[in-house]
Amino acid sequence: MIVQRVVLNSRPGKNGHSVAENFRVEEVNLPDCVNEGQVQVRTLYLCVDPYMRYPQLVNGHLSYFLGATGMPGLTSLIGVQEKGHITAGSNQTTAVSGAAGACGCLAGQTGHLLGCSRVVGICGTPEKCLFLTSELGFDAAINYKEGNVAEQLHKLCPAGVDVYFDNVGGDISDTVISQMNQNSHIILCGQISQYNKDVPYAPPLPPAIEAIQKERNITRERFLVLNYKDKFESGILQLSQWFKEGKLKIKETMINGLENMGAAFQSMMTGGNIGKQIVCILGDTSL
Repeated sequence: MIVQRVVLNSRPGKNGHSVAENFRVEEVNLPDCVNEGQVQVRTLYLCVDPYMRYPQLVNGHLSYFLGATGMPGLTSLIGVQEKGHITAGSNQTTAVSGAAGACGCLAGQTGHLLGCSRVVGICGTPEKCLFLTSELGFDAAINYKEGNVAEQLHKLCPAGVDVYFDNVGGDISDTVISQMNQNSHIILCGQISQYNKDVPYAPPLPPAIEAIQKERNITRERFLVLNYKDKFESGILQLSQWFKEGKLKIKETMINGLENMGAAFQSMMTGGNIGKQIVCILGDTSL
């Protein structure tokens, strides 16, 4: 049986940007028979995520299990639960960078559901800002490509920021950290602005921002969802329940065709998606 597969064609290098040509599609022969101890699966959907900038590639299943009720959903929920220290009724404000991405979309909604009184998203287009406020229930959104982010953040978060779900790092995060309150918390989910640079993870903060972090006792610890496997089952049940009750809205950006895997990855890395970026393998997806 002849099938197609996506393989790594080239590497972008330590300081290079990922492009579609880093991947190629090739045909391979699979045996017609499945031997004992082996399993053959049919891939319906593939996901692309920022962590694939490192030496990893793909995972396949039904699309929601790649997003809202899968690893991004668990990362958002458990990250906010474990590192956000949200207390219902305490009038906390959450800021989310990369807010229109797979984790950002869910983190902002989770912040509200767990008790934050105000959630402000930061993203890169007017369309994304409108989506966050009109469909996902964010209280406000900032387009970081327009106007002064620091001024907008101060206006929208007059009492400061208590919880910061950080997906991007870099200048945006420096701006948010400078407006965080005493004893506040950073959920270090991702640093996509730094992934094409040869820097350690988590990237060190500029001296002035690091001084603010220390003076205000702001926690900033690397968060790895795989360290919380004991919470996966309860987390999936919670996310599924919220979705069934209409409390959690799910958004996907779908592209068809295995041959477009590289283009989908490049688009995701440059902010071309809203919600989870999914590659749909053409064929009957009703199974």
